[in-house]
Amino acid sequence: MFLKKHALAAGLFSLCLSSVSLAASPLGIWKTIDDSSGEAKSYVTIVEENGKLSGKVTQILDPAKQDSICDQCKGDLKDQKIQGMTILWDMEQQGSKYDDGKIVDPESGKIYSANMKVLEDGKKLEVRGYIGFSLIGRSQTWERVED
Repeated sequence: MFLKKHALAAGLFSLCLSSVSLAASPLGIWKTIDDSSGEAKSYVTIVEENGKLSGKVTQILDPAKQDSICDQCKGDLKDQKIQGMTILWDMEQQGSKYDDGKIVDPESGKIYSANMKVLEDGKKLEVRGYIGFSLIGRSQTWERVED
């Protein structure tokens, strides 16, 4: 009986830990919040493929901007419709944060190095774009969209 209770407790503890790690994952749908205006702009869906994370704009929230294109972008992103565009790529987990990725600002067309960190038990995601060193850049805090 003693062993059964401890086995049950260990199983429940393990289940709780896996739930916490899923909640703290950056995978899922995020509402992007402009760091200057505080305005919600879009939904970005973050997925994992081959051990790296990427994020695609799945919805632009302003109906008047849903057909916007990235006319300032270069290369393959040039003149691509922003809704449906992959704006975040190559993010790799490094401890409690994700790093070594890239992010494009569809308004300026500029590509930055990027890192991100899950906050508040998976309710928020701090996304930082920078040039050179992470200290020189800007951050946005995105909010998880519940299913």
